[in-house]
Amino acid sequence: MDENKFNTILHSPIGTRDIYEKKCIQKLHLQEVIHNVFLSYGFSDIQTPVFEYFNVFDKEKGSVSTRQMYKFFDRDNNTLVLRPDITPAVARCIAKYYAKEELQIRKCYIGNTFVNVPPYKGKLNEITQAGAELYNDDTSDADAEMISLMKTTLEKAGLKKFQIELGHAKFLKGLFNEAALPDDAITELCNLIESKNFFGVMDILDNYPVSKEIKEIFEKLPEYQDDFDSSVEYILKRTSNEDVIQALDRLSKVKALLEIYGVSSFITIDLSCYSTYEYYTGIIFKAYTYGSAEALASGGRYDKLVSHFGKDAPAIGLAINIDELLISMIRQDIDFELEDMRTYLLYDRDCTYEALEKATELRQSGRNVMLVRKSSRRDVSEYKTSADAVGINDFIYINKDQ
Repeated sequence: MDENKFNTILHSPIGTRDIYEKKCIQKLHLQEVIHNVFLSYGFSDIQTPVFEYFNVFDKEKGSVSTRQMYKFFDRDNNTLVLRPDITPAVARCIAKYYAKEELQIRKCYIGNTFVNVPPYKGKLNEITQAGAELYNDDTSDADAEMISLMKTTLEKAGLKKFQIELGHAKFLKGLFNEAALPDDAITELCNLIESKNFFGVMDILDNYPVSKEIKEIFEKLPEYQDDFDSSVEYILKRTSNEDVIQALDRLSKVKALLEIYGVSSFITIDLSCYSTYEYYTGIIFKAYTYGSAEALASGGRYDKLVSHFGKDAPAIGLAINIDELLISMIRQDIDFELEDMRTYLLYDRDCTYEALEKATELRQSGRNVMLVRKSSRRDVSEYKTSADAVGINDFIYINKDQ
């Protein structure tokens, strides 16, 4: 026997993991809770293939970079990819099956995505997402409802403390255009802004002939969270860029609506909020909690994505990272409040009829019964230890001495 061979195949690939026993129960519970919240907001389910044609996610669509995709070929030599993102796949479906629908369309899903990130980043390559997408509504009301949905979903899942960063995709893009920066500089600036390295941002800008006013706007990026209204006034005195103006106006409208929704205490307007998904055209938002550097959830408006598949339809969506949410809740010792409905029912050979009758009774009452016939070579204590090991507290032993 080749021991090294078996040591290799017993482990899951880098960036993936096995989930079992208590954690698996908790994860499935989160998925069910989140799904029910989506349904309560009028969303209906949709399922798309785990793999799609490469063109669904190519650079033109603005999803993840080609290098981060798992690619392979079918028998006709078409390039396929494991989906790195579910939003473009749902957009494809909307263009195909709802081509003539002009009123609101609401779809939700739960599925796995696959992104090939370098192992040193410490991220999972396969994650489970629960998402909701709202089409054919370009209003700020739709923006506010989706942000409120994210807040409600995280609360219903059991998360106690979190904050939602709110920004706008056009804000930074507008500033970059006004500064007339080359693409490589913009890429570097986006990376620095995403990591909140604002000193690095100013170092980059000093290498280019950027106006004093634009530099002043960038210099204050970390401070705009404190007083949004004063920040708008400060920025508008220093730029006339139409994208920047539209971004600030939209944020103001959404901010006012979120106050009506009663979720303002969970919201921080962050003009440095940035997403690597290039298909976002408007409001963008991300949810964070303490003890985790990764966003638990993210979303935004993408009014042009569906048009790549042949239908003009404004849209806004969100996705909850179930795995990151689960990890965060476990780290914070949050009680999942799960009722254990499992019973370990052990019986002697001579009590088969009684055991089957009891198991049927318990199952009809809603319990999940693990029915095990006792071996004469094993003691009852061994079975009790096995039940305890998998977290089953309800242990019943039916024997002829009862």
